Amino acid sequence: VVSLCKGPKEAYEAFADKGAELCRKPFWKVFHQAVYAGIYIGFGGMLSMVIAGGIADASKDNPTLQSFVFAALFPVNLLIIILTGGVLFTGVSAIVPAAVLEGKAHWSSIPKLLAVSWIGNLVGGVIFALLVTYCDMNAGLTAELAKKLVHKKCAKNFLQTLIKGIGCNWLVCMAVYLSGMAQDMAGKMVGIWFPISCFVAIGFEHIPANFFILTMGLLAGADLTVWDIFIKNMVPTTLGNLFAGAFCVAFCYA
Repeated sequence: VVSLCKGPKEAYEAFADKGAELCRKPFWKVFHQAVYAGIYIGFGGMLSMVIAGGIADASKDNPTLQSFVFAALFPVNLLIIILTGGVLFTGVSAIVPAAVLEGKAHWSSIPKLLAVSWIGNLVGGVIFALLVTYCDMNAGLTAELAKKLVHKKCAKNFLQTLIKGIGCNWLVCMAVYLSGMAQDMAGKMVGIWFPISCFVAIGFEHIPANFFILTMGLLAGADLTVWDIFIKNMVPTTLGNLFAGAFCVAFCYA
């Protein structure tokens, strides 16, 4: 009898195996997969911003409606990324440390792959934001939502944003973990959708998604600088995502 769902132990072993496989790939290939993942993040982010931005009037009395629609649509990007072999910084922060902890990879792979995936995701997200802006798609209600989001994401202090980054990647890694447990497409979709929509609706911080969203906000005319978003959001979000992946998931499930 073939089970449609792996047990927790099998899932963690597969998690570590995935990290070990990534460590064996040449850096150019990891970078390519990371850029693609950043672009796919843009697809899901743009879908959410167009639809959620378009219901701004309808959600004036009930802002939760806009948040729910945004969160319900956003997970399409991670579904594409996971099922096509894309590489996200948030996933790398867990699967590579897991591989190291299981003795399947050398510790030096951790900083190397974290750097390559971070830069690749940034490049992909920025390219997609530039392209949709060039096509006049970052306008109207979509642009208004983009500016609203970038100001909101840069409004909290360093520690608050770091904690929101931890909460986010804990859930993102659970999505990767659950999708690895499922052995069929429907199961993987469910395993991905719930944790991802959960972190989005709550308002946690995901650095690959922020590469796209923050760029969209700046291009839409938000009253912030690149330095503002780097210090106020990117740095604490990156550190929070890294802590969640490496410690809360990889180490604590080992």
